[in-house]
Amino acid sequence: MMNSVTSSTGSTQAQVPEGYMKIALGQFACLIDRRAIRRNLLLLGLVMVASIASLAIGTVALSPWQVIQALFGQGDALSQFVVQDLRLQRLLAGIYTGAAFSLAGCLMQTLARNRLATPGIIGIDNAAMAFAVSSVVSTAISIAPSAMALAGAATATALAFGLAGSSGTRGYRFIVAGIGIGAIAGAMTQLMLSQVDIDTANAAYPWTVGSLSARPELMVNILGGGLLLCLVACLLLTHLFSLLPFSDAVITGLGSSTKWLRLSSLSLSIILTGLAVAVAGPVGLVALIGPEMARVFARYRGIPLIGSALAGAFIMVAADLIGRTILSPIELPVGIVTSVVGGPYLIWILIRQRSKSTI
Repeated sequence: MMNSVTSSTGSTQAQVPEGYMKIALGQFACLIDRRAIRRNLLLLGLVMVASIASLAIGTVALSPWQVIQALFGQGDALSQFVVQDLRLQRLLAGIYTGAAFSLAGCLMQTLARNRLATPGIIGIDNAAMAFAVSSVVSTAISIAPSAMALAGAATATALAFGLAGSSGTRGYRFIVAGIGIGAIAGAMTQLMLSQVDIDTANAAYPWTVGSLSARPELMVNILGGGLLLCLVACLLLTHLFSLLPFSDAVITGLGSSTKWLRLSSLSLSIILTGLAVAVAGPVGLVALIGPEMARVFARYRGIPLIGSALAGAFIMVAADLIGRTILSPIELPVGIVTSVVGGPYLIWILIRQRSKSTI
């Protein structure tokens, strides 16, 4: 609770809780956790370090200073070509997709009150992938993969929500239904790929394993714009999303609409996941690891939206760097690297939640 203190002039002002700072703009004001800001700045630093390493390490090795110079159009011509023409687009794809997947996972976990309820676990990733692949392998579909991926994500969410019945997004039925939908979507993808020629299958391959290699610039830019808009929307709705962990009765009692709140969080998750899958394919385990990393690292007392986006960006960039270098000159898709890390982590969550009897 916020106490009141009286100033020397006799006016009464709300006391700012310890560890927070107040930012006021006219009649509007908000409290910001100082500790979360410091920890998020550290996460941002990790993203920057991983980004410079990603731009510097490769067949042509560059120093950090050469990378920084090349980013600003300085330095020698070779450095500028390697950084700006060969590596920067891939780096941006990694940052955008990692942030989008992780932010979508944070919203979905908060909505369902379950750390396993991520877009990848409940089948949204696979459905978006199936729809995106269909636009590549089918001559009858001329819709862009990004639009098809959004349609697939929305379809999977609607089916999972409908099959969950009265429990909605809060209950094991939602997760189990999503797992089934994801399995069906994955099988459909494999069926489509088995019916086309090798060249068409190779064109659709990145969407099946998760890859940042040679991603179309247009789709990366669309993802960047969509991510920015979703981040702004999340920040504007933070005070409402903070109610998601409470029961419907509490949310209604506080004057908010549960249906509108769920629709907002689900819509943002669908948009973020669909656009990210359209660029990199199903790298859904980032949505599982990123929010948890933000919670542990930032120790945020609310919903770690910004922290999740930063953690996801770091994980994706680091995983892509590992995939490019660990078996060089062989390149591992980023989806395989994240699966190697995320698989054991998922098992650990299951064991931990089983011991606590929370599933």
